[in-house]
Amino acid sequence: MLKQRIAPPAVAAPTKPHANKEKLRIIPLGGQEEVGRNMTVFEYGENIVILDMGLQFPEEDMPGIDYIIPDTHYLKGKEKNIKAVILSHGHLDHIGAAPHILPLLNWPPVFAGKLTLNLLKRRLEESNLLKYLKAKEIQSTDETLIFGQMKIGFFEVTHSIMDALGIIIQTPVANVLDLGDWRYDLDPVSGSKTDFSHLAKWNTETIPSILMMESLGATKEGSQLSEREVLNNMRNIIVKAPGRIIVGTFSSMIERVGQLISIAEELGKKVALDGYSMKTNMEIAKEIGYLKFNPSTLIDVKNIHDYPKQKIMVICTGAQGEDRAVLMRIANGEHKSVKIEKSDTIIFDSSIIPGNERTIQRLKDTLYRQGADVIHKEIMEVHSGGHAFIEDIKLLINQVKPRYLLPIYANHYLLREAAKVAETISFPKENIFVLDNGNVAELDGQNLKVLKEKIPIDYVFVDGLGVGDIGEVVLRDRQLMSADGMFVIIAVVDSQTGKVKGEPDVISRGFIYMKESKDLLRQTRKKIKETIAKSAIPNSEINWVYIRNNLRDNIGKFLYTKTRRRPMILPVIVEI
Repeated sequence: MLKQRIAPPAVAAPTKPHANKEKLRIIPLGGQEEVGRNMTVFEYGENIVILDMGLQFPEEDMPGIDYIIPDTHYLKGKEKNIKAVILSHGHLDHIGAAPHILPLLNWPPVFAGKLTLNLLKRRLEESNLLKYLKAKEIQSTDETLIFGQMKIGFFEVTHSIMDALGIIIQTPVANVLDLGDWRYDLDPVSGSKTDFSHLAKWNTETIPSILMMESLGATKEGSQLSEREVLNNMRNIIVKAPGRIIVGTFSSMIERVGQLISIAEELGKKVALDGYSMKTNMEIAKEIGYLKFNPSTLIDVKNIHDYPKQKIMVICTGAQGEDRAVLMRIANGEHKSVKIEKSDTIIFDSSIIPGNERTIQRLKDTLYRQGADVIHKEIMEVHSGGHAFIEDIKLLINQVKPRYLLPIYANHYLLREAAKVAETISFPKENIFVLDNGNVAELDGQNLKVLKEKIPIDYVFVDGLGVGDIGEVVLRDRQLMSADGMFVIIAVVDSQTGKVKGEPDVISRGFIYMKESKDLLRQTRKKIKETIAKSAIPNSEINWVYIRNNLRDNIGKFLYTKTRRRPMILPVIVEI
């Protein structure tokens, strides 16, 4: 864990103005106008520093896609200028794309906190890439990295994962303050309360500061809940529960899992951890000394029936309603060791990731139907998220007192709402800039501006072992097939006469049930033969491409008139 301190972080003194000023360029390659895929390029002169390399989970209209990573075309040819990749914290939306992007950039050095670096190493190990990693652990916020006239300092940030770091990028023209994902905790379970007032010193008359502020909670009133209140509520639930406790949470919430294990030890309960990422992350945390408990407290989930029900706590993944995650398998009766009982108390110790609302609701409904006591944030404060709310945003701006404000890491409307929050406390509207992916913010003196130039940013899809080989055309085909299915036509055609031999064969997948659509299939076969006959000119060379295109168009229109559906038509012509 990063060394704690009471005094503000000792970072190198603000850089003095330089006679021959270069331009500072800030370029988000992901993370703007969306949640995830976070990656920002900072460029001063010939030196480039990159903050984060995150992934984004696919939307509902992206069938088959595993996740999306930032588009790095802008950095092609500039690999030698990349001095550092800094990872703010260990969540996948900030480190998940690193195994794909680091090789593309010729493995620049990576700097991160202890936990973040160990989580990255495990991902690289799974991809057989660990041997290429050049990494340095940031052991203290006293450390400073120097790359020409760029100096990088660090400060501690409160978030929902340990070892979260903010960075200070010092240049002769501006000091950039980026908190990564952040929140306030003014009543922590341990340590001192969050205070960012030490960052105000970076805004001077000669060198302005730019605050890059994650804004995911910009529409939520009040302040984020304190960890102490959440832990007290959780403890009360656990003490009063008549049977087993099942907690669904994020595998990255190592500190919370540690607190739950401590409560279990105090009450004489056994704890079963379940879920691949949960076990992996807790194993890493234990190896580096971040989790400490009596080894006899943990048991294998398959052994929970060896103990009284009121002595069992299961901590698992799946609170976001993921199909094959542990909590969903428990709810669906598919888990080998855990079946829902009416005496169970199930706690959702998680916030809702945007886009998961429907799946989480279905999961809750399934659990409620089985009679368990389900507790979630809508009925009790059992989770404190990692993102600041409106009053927190106001407090941050008042503490940091930046010259410029760049809301980041959220959907576009949330960035705009964060700007509105800043305006309510009289922050100058003209000093707030909302960027899209690919925008270039440039500062060469006292004035920050967004250039008309915009770097093209495309979705880079990861599908199995393929990276970037799934484009819009393939995705559109998948969307079409998922909507109306596909219809395959197989026709044997005489290459001399252009006539169909026998009856055309058809295959339907996701379009119609063929056994109950015999009349439609009979009409379709007739239409196929008519289309081929009209497309093939006797006594002349047959244009097979023309025939296939006609089949696709004519049969598509015919099926639409009969069904009002548009399946993907795949004509196969066998020439004899």
